[in-house]
Amino acid sequence: MKRFSIVSWGATGSPSGLVYTLSILAAISLALAFPLPGWSGLAWIAPGLLWLANLGSSRGQAFRAGAVAGFLHFLISLSWLLNMPFPAGAVAAWISLSAYCGLYWGVWSWTAVVLTSQFQKPSTVTPIVGHRWIEAAQRWVAAGGMNRFRVSVLLGCSWVALEMVRGRLMSGFPWNFLGISQWHNAPLIQISGVTGVYGVSFLVCWCSIAITSALVLVAFQPRNRFAWLAEARVPLIVLVIITGLGFRRILALSAHEAELPHLSLALVQPSIPQQILWDKSQTSARFEKIYRLSSQALAVRPDVLVWPEGCLDLDGPDPFYRMLGLVTNAPASWILGSEDITRDSSGKEHFFNGAWIFDGHGRNAAKYHKQRLVIFGEFVPLAKWLPFLKWLTPIGGGFDSGTEPGRFPVALQSTEGTNEMITAMLSPVICFEDIFPHGTREQVQPDTDLLIELTNDGWFSDSSAQWQHCANAAFRSVENGVPLVRCANNGITCWLDSVGRFRDRVGSTRDEAYAPGFLLANVPLASAGTPRSLTFYRYHGDIFGWTCCGLTVLSIAPGILFQRWARRKTAEV
Repeated sequence: MKRFSIVSWGATGSPSGLVYTLSILAAISLALAFPLPGWSGLAWIAPGLLWLANLGSSRGQAFRAGAVAGFLHFLISLSWLLNMPFPAGAVAAWISLSAYCGLYWGVWSWTAVVLTSQFQKPSTVTPIVGHRWIEAAQRWVAAGGMNRFRVSVLLGCSWVALEMVRGRLMSGFPWNFLGISQWHNAPLIQISGVTGVYGVSFLVCWCSIAITSALVLVAFQPRNRFAWLAEARVPLIVLVIITGLGFRRILALSAHEAELPHLSLALVQPSIPQQILWDKSQTSARFEKIYRLSSQALAVRPDVLVWPEGCLDLDGPDPFYRMLGLVTNAPASWILGSEDITRDSSGKEHFFNGAWIFDGHGRNAAKYHKQRLVIFGEFVPLAKWLPFLKWLTPIGGGFDSGTEPGRFPVALQSTEGTNEMITAMLSPVICFEDIFPHGTREQVQPDTDLLIELTNDGWFSDSSAQWQHCANAAFRSVENGVPLVRCANNGITCWLDSVGRFRDRVGSTRDEAYAPGFLLANVPLASAGTPRSLTFYRYHGDIFGWTCCGLTVLSIAPGILFQRWARRKTAEV
């Protein structure tokens, strides 16, 4: 019987079949790395598979295969969009958003071919005729260790560069960056305090390419048993060092946490389906449900009662004042999300998605207007010129964007048995604002004690959307060095400490995480009214990300220019 090997299969198989097979495997692997199911180890395989698929491909073929794989990946990981209670818009959003995000995979695959081809050299081994992939792999082996190292680093930079673009272009959609898949690996993700989530994305991509390259060496240099070790040595050493430093940061936080004052927040999760939120006939029943939960939560004497986004839509002022009386009798501050209407000097009305805080005396202490709106969920682009676009959304009009960060003060006693008062400062974010690294860092000030997020993921029923949203949010706490408290309509209501670890949440199982209830979160206040030692990322932003963008442009420009020069010379001849 003939012995099977990658080399023999590649020599006889279809070139396009191999390209698309490996690309699709990469797409599925990375989709499974995100919640749910959240098998994060698969993320370390996906970029390497995608690069391996396109060895020997033309640039056009690489772009097509990458775009198809990316489309499939996002169809799987964004399938929760189909749960929106607006079928036509749900299907349109699912397909169009997946296709758009898939293009970034196509561009990365194209970039991988450009970079890899720049450093490949003719092989000293007689090429196996009939398959460009095998010949390209042999040239890759012949390129030398230093060139292979350069390409693996630059491919990591190019992945980061494309995430930087996706997070900003057309209002941005920074959902499920590669590094987000590692959200449960607390020691590793501490690098985000310096680089943002982009540093984790870089490490995963770099290691994946290096390990895959090592496997190629094993396949084509079977007699050199230790070739793979030299290939993967540098990224693995860096990975170990970064993880070790992450452990050190976590231990330093834990050592001093017990000495700090704490703020207790009762987080109410009513778990109201979106269809009922829109049903005016259910307004009274909705209020009674959240009123009962709030009464139970206030019975444990929290400093702050927190409602999620979109719960205050009441008929008349009576329910509001009934609720206000409940919290002032506790007494406790009250944070909630609600629409806000203002008028400018000309009398024009402006509508905002807002958050409010009322102090223990029932006075409005501050409010915040959401700055980053959900496209087709909170505003319709080009609606003035293309009014038919409103037919694809459940919203009739849209909100205006806020212009300033919010600051919610909460007064509390510094220690039990004393009358000394301190002021805890909370920085609010609403809904998917927390998936923007560069946006969230603007909300955190030197005296910020914690980020408080109000969100309504009830749009997507009980799905993976809630878990993916929480995974994205976890990085905001690490990047800025402050705890993040989430109050959600139907999951995930929780709090994460300043190193991104789950400390507590509603429900002990995944199914219970969507159920109604409340959580008492006792959050340590590291600043306690004094300036906090914030992270490098909070002060300096995306230096690492922009550096990756610059390196990517500088690395692919020679290949593009050389190709144009060669074509021009060929045409002249």
